[in-house]
Amino acid sequence: MRLLGIVALGVMLGGCASVTRGTTENISISSTPSGVEAVVSGMEVPTTCTTPCSVVVKRNADLSITFQKEGYEPQIVPLSRDIPTSGAAGFAGNLLLGGVVGMGVDAATGAATDHKPNPVIVTMQPSTPARGARPAGPRKPRPPAATPEAGT
Repeated sequence: MRLLGIVALGVMLGGCASVTRGTTENISISSTPSGVEAVVSGMEVPTTCTTPCSVVVKRNADLSITFQKEGYEPQIVPLSRDIPTSGAAGFAGNLLLGGVVGMGVDAATGAATDHKPNPVIVTMQPSTPARGARPAGPRKPRPPAATPEAGT
């Protein structure tokens, strides 16, 4: 009887989605061209990688990824959180096994959510020169300055 009580308590304290999906997920990051620096913000420790790459993030984190490469315009991609079918099923499983406590655990850990978009794919745009700046090109030689003729 005591063992049954411990098992029942364990089920109530852990959320279904937390158990079946975990509290972290992999985010795949790529770009055209490759070799772009991707800075993932919103994590406990901001992470930087060079595309293509992958990072492990907490499901409940509010994330954005900044892409930077010399000669290209920087881009920022905010990630949203969405409840996919599998997350909803795990969250709903709390009604049967985990109760309100399990739902609270899943909500706090974000276990029922996924980040979107995943994979994150960007196409970098070349930087445009500043307005008024002219590209450096060959210069035309100037004609020699006219000199006054002697004896006139």
